[in-house]
Amino acid sequence: MAVRLCTRPPASRLNRHAAARVVAVLALLACGGTVAFTPAHAQQFTFPAVPAPIKKPVRIDQSGQKQMLVQAREINYDYTHNQVSAVGNVQIYYGGSTLEADKVIYDQKGKRLHAEGNVRLTEEDGKVTYGETMDLADDYRDGFVDSLRLDSPDQTRMAAARAERTKGNYTVFHSGVYTACAPCKDDPKKPPLWQVKAARIIHDQGEKMMYFEDARLEFFGMPLAYLPYFSAPDPTVKRKTGVLMPAVTNTSKYGTGIDVPYYWALAPDYDATFQPMYTTKQGLLLQGEFRQRLINGAYSIRAAGIHQADKEAFRRNNGSTTPGYRDNRGSVESSGQFAITNRWIWGWDALMVSDRTFLQDYNPRLSGYAVNDPLRTGATEGISQLYITGLGNRSYFDARSIYYLGLSESDSQAQIPVVHPVIDYKYTFDRPILGGELGYKINFTSLTRTQANFDAVTSTALLSNNCVTADPAVKTSANCLLRGAPGTFSRFSAEANWRRSVTDRFGQVFTPFASVRADFASLSVQNDANVGNFISTGESNVVRAMPTVGLEYRYPFINVQPWGTNTIEPIAQVIVRPNETKIGSLPNEDAQTLVFDDSNLFRVDKFSGWDRVEGGGRLNYGIQGTTQFNSGGFVNLLFGQSYSLFGQNSFAVADASNTGLDSGLDTRRSDYVARASYQPNSTYKFTSRFRFDQANFEMQRMELETSANFDRWNALLLYGDYAAQPEIGFLSRRRGMLGSGQFKIDSNWVVQGSALYDLDSEKFSQTSVGLGYVDDCLILGLNYITNYTYSGNVTANHQIMLQLSLRTLGGTSVSQKLGAQANQN
Repeated sequence: MAVRLCTRPPASRLNRHAAARVVAVLALLACGGTVAFTPAHAQQFTFPAVPAPIKKPVRIDQSGQKQMLVQAREINYDYTHNQVSAVGNVQIYYGGSTLEADKVIYDQKGKRLHAEGNVRLTEEDGKVTYGETMDLADDYRDGFVDSLRLDSPDQTRMAAARAERTKGNYTVFHSGVYTACAPCKDDPKKPPLWQVKAARIIHDQGEKMMYFEDARLEFFGMPLAYLPYFSAPDPTVKRKTGVLMPAVTNTSKYGTGIDVPYYWALAPDYDATFQPMYTTKQGLLLQGEFRQRLINGAYSIRAAGIHQADKEAFRRNNGSTTPGYRDNRGSVESSGQFAITNRWIWGWDALMVSDRTFLQDYNPRLSGYAVNDPLRTGATEGISQLYITGLGNRSYFDARSIYYLGLSESDSQAQIPVVHPVIDYKYTFDRPILGGELGYKINFTSLTRTQANFDAVTSTALLSNNCVTADPAVKTSANCLLRGAPGTFSRFSAEANWRRSVTDRFGQVFTPFASVRADFASLSVQNDANVGNFISTGESNVVRAMPTVGLEYRYPFINVQPWGTNTIEPIAQVIVRPNETKIGSLPNEDAQTLVFDDSNLFRVDKFSGWDRVEGGGRLNYGIQGTTQFNSGGFVNLLFGQSYSLFGQNSFAVADASNTGLDSGLDTRRSDYVARASYQPNSTYKFTSRFRFDQANFEMQRMELETSANFDRWNALLLYGDYAAQPEIGFLSRRRGMLGSGQFKIDSNWVVQGSALYDLDSEKFSQTSVGLGYVDDCLILGLNYITNYTYSGNVTANHQIMLQLSLRTLGGTSVSQKLGAQANQN
């Protein structure tokens, strides 16, 4: 930058006197400059040597250089020392940057600007630097600042006793302070939540790195940690190669572990993380991850492995060993998902482990099964699958092949099926058919299991563990259930359904419906010991069909009051269909779960999957009442029952897993089901569900749930009471309570907790308590967790976890297992 002045101006000083100003203006015009006067007698001089400010037209003189705009109350010229001084509310616009000060002196020989008094430099990228004095080169690339304070557009702040900038991108802050926290509104001089003080902070804008020397981390103005040296990407960086924040964990199996991750930003579309963890008992655990994003999707590959130094840590107290008792352990994972079109995607998940409990024992942080959420327990099942999914306006398609991997020590992999494919398709026609809605759905399932999966159903079987013994004489339907048959099972099912609603002039709603379903199955059941006591072995083909017609009737009676609306609605549903056939001839893989309550009282087929289909005539009936308040609250009540009209009751006929027995539907008149919900406003909600015995009205199932949600706190309490169901293996009554809550102490602090209490055994099954702080620059969490794992002995693990994340610098965590209560095998 060069400010060109005439060698012999007509005056030595330009002041606010009109005559002198005119002479100076004539001199400037003779030199090729331009002048403008402000109403307040401030003077603007545009020198044809330097750039114009951003967002203003760039004016180039004959020499091809940009222009500078200077505005001040007074301009002084010192021809002896070749200096130009601007005094009083000085503003200099140059190349998108703005320099403001009480006084600015420009040295034409040294080509430097010296600003003093309330100096403020706003750069083109939005960064603002404050100082008492500032000395800069005329292009702002080099210089120094005394008593500096810097605010950046990303809400980070720096201060220093002195700062020097060289080469335009290399700044050294002496006695520097860095923080990403906003200053306190009530007291800006109060220390921020956290800050880093260092003897020197070096900012290399070319590398986009910040280097801290002789640094200490302070919280609320109090030193917490000393770091002789560390570095971090500057706040403008989204991805940067380097060491990430370490983490510390501690368990009885591997001792104290220290993770030190290293991140590689290899290219804009792919990166990698290498994260070794050194453990005091087992040695070095190596883990890494590679990620790549392509035009239509992304994928990742993760791996972890260790050569254990002390495998004896995985031996039980009684001398037996766990799956972790081996020298080498590890895992390999991969996942990916890609878009074929805007409606179709395909992808995969893959997992290989050396043993079932590796992920539980080491919890590698890069694993997709890592437990980074302190309120979540470890995974007990791994999934490897290949899938394709499509979604249309009125259709859905999903096909996938699945390999389930048992991650619990009690799992037997041979008893877990391999799903070759499972295919689902559903379509609803976009135009009325016979005045109603017509659709169809298809399911194809094929799976293989190499070993039968038996489950105990009586106390004798439970005590003797007969259902997992090799003795063929003890496994019968009297003491065991067959959860899964060995061999190969393939089934194709298709169902078409039609439904129409008609409302007459009296307000009665008639909904006729019809469906037809067909199943074709091919079985190859291995003749293993005891399997023949539950299902026919060998190869066979099964065909079955189920046509259904029915009518649902509703007659809502509505009463309008000044305070709201009452609605009483009797409901009846008649279903006509033949008996279910081939019960027990097909393995029941996907319909073993059956809970009869208000949610499925009026469901046409109450089984949860395709392997069972409800048959026989049935009448479902009940009454529902709803009160809507003008204030927004409501009360809803439902009471009903199901009745087997004719034919065979599907729920009274046992299959290999006894699905339907002890369900409340296995008698001609079902148990009564009821629901009562009350929500007076958006704050409170009460819901209760019941099932009462049809013979003596004894309570068989009860769930009470209440929740409250205020501005600063919310709470949830759930109580469950379930009668014994010996036919499906629940020999005694089960009662428990689950509670959770969260309280916002203020806009930043929050405390939360949850607990699961077993009322029968009178002990907590799971508890967690957490305290957290979140704001624009800091995330802090302290959690205490108790959960159960199945690696080694069935153990209650108590763990405390501290999580800390500083905006722009990164995060870390420290966890410590405080002890365990174990049941020895």
